Amino acid sequence: MAFRATILTLFPEMFPGPLGHSLAGRALERGDAIIETVFLRKFGVGKHRVVDDTPAGGGAGMVMRADVLANAIDAASLEGDARPRILMSPRGRPLTQARVRELADGPGAVILCGRFEGIDERVIEARGLEEVSIGDYVLSGGELGALVLLDAVIRLLPGVMGNALSGETESFETGLLEHPHYTRPAEWEGRRIPDVLTSGDHGAVERWRRAEAERITRERRPDLIAR
Repeated sequence: MAFRATILTLFPEMFPGPLGHSLAGRALERGDAIIETVFLRKFGVGKHRVVDDTPAGGGAGMVMRADVLANAIDAASLEGDARPRILMSPRGRPLTQARVRELADGPGAVILCGRFEGIDERVIEARGLEEVSIGDYVLSGGELGALVLLDAVIRLLPGVMGNALSGETESFETGLLEHPHYTRPAEWEGRRIPDVLTSGDHGAVERWRRAEAERITRERRPDLIAR
């Protein structure tokens, strides 16, 4: 069964966007993954299809309405839908490679892309939305975050990567950042490929790669070492 992603957005034209190219694009062409969009404005209120209103208690900006979003989520949900409902949000739990693998092993996801100041808290509670963040910064909306999440997931679907082992040694898969890579030419601008990588000693190569991964992780992400 194909991985099916349903994106709830005010900007459906943003999809598939970059996902229409390279590995993800080929996966979509083959039907390994399906991306469909739901235009939130269709569920808006009144003649002008309003999807937001002023924040309760006052303050700047606008907040997306719970009734509008709930109607869109309900319409997007299939009968017996077991797909997680995800809200792209800067206050969400950070997206990890482990969560990406869990999603890739599942049937798909319903992904809500917020806009404005945020969305009514009640719909998060009532529809069991899982808040997910792609980093400690704020974007104009959830669409770019959804694209990042989907790219990370689709590349892990069976058959998408030419060599399935490629994904097993990447950053975060083993709790470490990835080791350095080299290829031809053997010498470039006075810099040589480390001798161990051309030694033919596979055991020594693996030990070197592990040591380099640990070194880079200690230098750049000591929080991963601490875990």
